Order: sequence, then C-alpha cells, then structure tokens
Amino acid sequence: MLSIPHMIVVFLVVLVVFGPQKLPELARSFGKLMAEFRKASNDFKSAFEEEMRDLERQARIAELKKQVAEANAAADAATRGVGNPPVLAAPVATTALAQAAAHSHSGEVPVLQPVAESVPRLDGATSETGAPTESVEKAKEESEPVTENPPSHDQQQPA
Repeated sequence: MLSIPHMIVVFLVVLVVFGPQKLPELARSFGKLMAEFRKASNDFKSAFEEEMRDLERQARIAELKKQVAEANAAADAATRGVGNPPVLAAPVATTALAQAAAHSHSGEVPVLQPVAESVPRLDGATSETGAPTESVEKAKEESEPVTENPPSHDQQQPA
C-alpha cells in the first residue's frame, strides 16, 4: 500500500489536475466503483464456495452409494455361501443413517431410502393407499375392542 507521504502527493496531483470543484464528484464516483467491485468480488466468492460444497456433497453421496453396494454384494455372497437369511440388511441401513447424520451438521438434509427388509408397524400404520395393512388388521382383530383411539403424541394436551 501507499504510505501517508505518497497519498499526500497523489492527492495534490489530483487536486491540481482536476481542480477543487471536480474533486468531490471524483471521490463519490471512486467510492461507488469500490462498492461495486466489493459486491462483485463477494458474489464470485460465494458462487465459488457453493459450487465446491455441491461437488463435495456429490462425492459423499457417490461414496455412500458405493459402500451400500459393496455391503449388499457382501450380504448376497454370504447368503449364497451359507444359505441363511441376510443379516447385514439392518447394519447397512444403520451405517448409512449414521454417516448421513454425521454429515448433516453442515445444514444439508440427507436423503434416506427405506430398507426393503424392514418390519411393518403394528401401531395403526396404514399403507400408501390409506387402508390398514393386513398385519395391522389381524392385530386389531386379535386385540380387545377399543372404544376410543388415544390421540397421537402431537395431538396430546400438556398435563
């Protein structure tokens, strides 16, 4: 940067060349130019950082997909070799959930896929069509009749 004596010399040269009437107008124009330059610089910097975050997120997603595919291949190989039902289905989902939760601190929302081997809920869950599933109907038939359904957790009144 310029030192104070250099700045005084530059100020005197500008004052002599442009005169005292034009000096405030030039300073105002220079200030506006600097503000626009800072704004453009910040916009470029934020766009660059956003692209870098997108690339990192895509790399993490590709890595997770690769790990899930490897785990599923290992589970299939173990199933074919031993003849037992696959045991790694729940750990694979748990590992994917744990990794997604570890990466969620950056404000991103992880996308989770349901596991095909999951157990259906028996507490009144319905299928996508809105009709109760068969296992839920069986459980309701076997249990004693309920006259009133208790409200869900969200609908309960505080005590």
